[in-house]
Parts: sequence; C-alpha cells; structure tokens
Amino acid sequence: MSETSSSPKRPKSRVESAETSPKWRRRAEARPAEIVEAAYEVFSEKGFAAAKLDDIAARAGVSKGALYLYFETKQEIFEAVVKQAVAPNIGAIEQMALGFPGPFEQLIRMMVPRVAELADKSNMGRVIKMVVGESGNFPEIARVWHDDVIAVGIGLLTKVIVRAQERGEVRAGDPRQYAISIIGPLLTAVIFRETFVPTGAKPFDIPALMQQHLETLLPGLLTTSART
Repeated sequence: MSETSSSPKRPKSRVESAETSPKWRRRAEARPAEIVEAAYEVFSEKGFAAAKLDDIAARAGVSKGALYLYFETKQEIFEAVVKQAVAPNIGAIEQMALGFPGPFEQLIRMMVPRVAELADKSNMGRVIKMVVGESGNFPEIARVWHDDVIAVGIGLLTKVIVRAQERGEVRAGDPRQYAISIIGPLLTAVIFRETFVPTGAKPFDIPALMQQHLETLLPGLLTTSART
C-alpha cells in the first residue's frame, strides 16, 4: 500500500499576513472616508479646477493608484464629499425639524442658529464659493450641490413653513419665497466672508447676524395669534 503525502503548505508572506489581518481590513474599510475628508479640505483650499488628484491622495496618505480603487474621477470624489461630508449635516437638521412638536417660532429659533453655526465653523462656505465661482466651467458640481444641499435645505424649510401656515402660525404667502427670505442673509454673509475678507474686509458675525435677522423678520412673518 503506497503512502500519499500532500505537499506542505507555503507559509504566508509578511505582506499576505498583513493584508488578511483584521487591522488591515479595518484600515481598508476606512480609506474611502479618509479620502473624502482629505478631498473636502483640498477642494475648500484650492477650488475644484486647481485641486489635483495627487493633492487629495497625498492629504489622505494614500497613493494615487489606491485612490483609483475607490473613485474614477475628481467629479466622483466631489459627489462623495457632498453626500458624505455635507449632506448628513442637513439630514440631521431635517430629522430634528420634522419631528419637532412645538410651534414654528420655537423651531425656527432652534434651526437657524444651528445652520449659522455650521456655516460659521465648517469649510462649507469655501465650498459654496467654489461652486458659485466654477459652476460655469463645471456645471455638474453645481447640480450636485443644488440637488443634495440647496434643494434639500430650502425644501425642508418650505415644508416647515407650510405646516405652520396650515396651523395658522405663519401668514399667507409663497412658502418657498419665505424660506429664501429666512436663509438669504446667511448665504450672503458666507459668500462675503470667503470673497472679501481675504482682501481686508471686516467679516460679519454670522450667528449674531442671523439672530438679529430673526428678530426683525419674525414679527412680519408670524400671524397675530402666533405672536401673542
């Protein structure tokens, strides 16, 4: 009777062992988010046209080849930035607003400061300026920003106003135009800051500006019964 022997297993190399380790897998799973975070910073600093994939890869600590494993184009990376780094902030405010049980005035006094703080402290203002300035040459980035940020934000505020009108808290009028009346000064102040402050202009205190705006706007927006 002949003996059969299986060939000995080849020991894994150090590279293979590292690539199959839980730590390596966790690192690979986190890499797209790290690329998106790096791209957010690069886009806000350099703009869309001037941002290079090499810059994004270097900021994320990966090779350019590794970047292509997750994203094929700079456009795809920008879309990921909007969907993963910006839109979730709007989503959190939307969840809070649509579930709020109190009157419109209380809700709007909670919502607007949160949005003002976000615009004041994050890189969102730089990206807004980038989208406005480069939309002529790159209309797709404007479309993405509109669809996932602007339309969602204005749509949320419009829904809130419609509900308040149905409860008799906000006077009759076009709710979408009311929405832009509420948020307009915030957008103006952000664009002013990103465009003119670098040249020496004095910035606006965005949270204080929006608080003053609410005190001025709400008496005209609310019905008599809601004010009392």
